Amino acid sequence: MTEQTKLKVMQLLQSHPDINQRELAQRTGVSLGQVNYVMQALREKGLVKLENFSKNPNKFQYAYLLTPQGMLEKAQLTLHFLERKRFEFEALKQEISDLEKQASNHCSVLEKMTGSNSE
Repeated sequence: MTEQTKLKVMQLLQSHPDINQRELAQRTGVSLGQVNYVMQALREKGLVKLENFSKNPNKFQYAYLLTPQGMLEKAQLTLHFLERKRFEFEALKQEISDLEKQASNHCSVLEKMTGSNSE
């Protein structure tokens, strides 16, 4: 289970506690088996608890609720994910700058080779 998948699942559970595992799989882009594995791991770690809607006539309808420990874990994952994305963003900006310089150099060389500036 990747941290990104774990974070996405926890975000969806917080905003949609009545979501089912099939919908979680569709929204996260992972298999139903992987979602089941993630949910079991989150419950075993005490980050999520499963509750039955007592007033719901459909007794098979459950809600996945983040525990206080789960909310803390989600906050930490969010900060870690944000830090990693900022690093990736800075690296991408540098790569773009380098490519722009290379493209400019290539254009200059081509202009000299074709004599575009000879007039």
